[in-house]
Amino acid sequence: MPVPHGPQHRRSPSLDDHAVSRRRRALFLFFFLNGVVMSSWVTRTPDIRDRLGVSTGQMGLVLFGLSVGSMAGILCSGRLVSRWGTRPVTAVATLMVITSVVVVGVGTALASAPLVTAGLCLFGGGVGAGEVAINVDGAHVERITGTAVLPTLHGCFSLGTVVGGLAGMVATAAAFPAHWHLWATAVVAAAIFAYAIGAVPAGTGMRGAPPASDTARSARPRVWRDRRLLMIGVIVLAMALAEGAANDWLPLLMVDGHGLDAAVGSLVYVGFAAAMTLGRFSGTFLLGRHSRATVIRASAISGALGLALVIFSDNTVVAAAAVLFWGLGASLGFPVALSAAGDSGPDETARVGLVATIGYLAFLVGPPTLGFLGDHYGLRSAMVVVLAFVATATLAAPAAGRHTSHRSRSDIGAPAEAAAKQPVRSTRTEE
Repeated sequence: MPVPHGPQHRRSPSLDDHAVSRRRRALFLFFFLNGVVMSSWVTRTPDIRDRLGVSTGQMGLVLFGLSVGSMAGILCSGRLVSRWGTRPVTAVATLMVITSVVVVGVGTALASAPLVTAGLCLFGGGVGAGEVAINVDGAHVERITGTAVLPTLHGCFSLGTVVGGLAGMVATAAAFPAHWHLWATAVVAAAIFAYAIGAVPAGTGMRGAPPASDTARSARPRVWRDRRLLMIGVIVLAMALAEGAANDWLPLLMVDGHGLDAAVGSLVYVGFAAAMTLGRFSGTFLLGRHSRATVIRASAISGALGLALVIFSDNTVVAAAAVLFWGLGASLGFPVALSAAGDSGPDETARVGLVATIGYLAFLVGPPTLGFLGDHYGLRSAMVVVLAFVATATLAAPAAGRHTSHRSRSDIGAPAEAAAKQPVRSTRTEE
């Protein structure tokens, strides 16, 4: 990967440091923007569902558009970054996100489920493609500064969900129309984009497309046969499902399953997002003192406890408070397991790609599956499936192994740079 801020380009240390600081701040803002947009949609799902006049199962199909777009964006992102670099991919992806909010708002105003689905597909594609580009840029900033950036990036996404969730809760309580709320969010996102994009340099991540060598082709069967890696894939699948289920269904779960009004349901989601934020900003500290296996096991236990209380407790206060355990549990499982996959053997890119793809299956099939089950058995009962997967992750946690000391930075996001090295890749953290 080219290093645009190498010694041959350094004329003034103060100017160069200022440029790096602006670049790092811009990356934080891009993740923050995605979090704001995501939570703005999530907090208004009860109102949008009612406006569209669809059932829980039909709402699952609407959410399927988001999953399809996310998978498409993730799978294309590596090739795009390799061909064009991170800056144009970040720019186009963010413009897709901004446009998608406008489209979802129009679909809501017109009560058009297909239009809302199309907007969510566009949003998923933008977030999926942009996330890899921002991660690659963040890994480059880490290398030239020697400081951890990637854990904070993902924490900024969660911070954005808190801010957007609070705004959504206020808008819901004030009965502010959902489509006007979404359009206002698009204006704010456009302003953040205009401010931040100029600080991202061109050329980062750009390289020639890697050849499809016999070695590369033969690596995948060996990866598929690695039992430890497949167990790590189980962890990623479970924790991705726990995070995705909350992002897709939590406000509706609290409204339909516990009888809360839409504004309080949005407040509960804000609590989940705040717990995710706390967990992710604490990731570097925790991994510096405990093994990956211990962190993942503790995360899975916390998530399972929260889910169990939400599902089985009829006390709304207990259920709402339990969402905090759910959020803490879901915050670190996905990124920490991705790091474990990268350290599990040779060919880091193929290993991270495999388990990330397994994880994204949860985001792809989770919304329609939970929507179908919710239609027939209620959303609380549907979440038993999520609980079962998270409980399984506690048993699979030893496969993550111990925190390794050979990396110079936090290993939460270290495999992200490798994501752009193959033409067809997938990696998310939550997100």
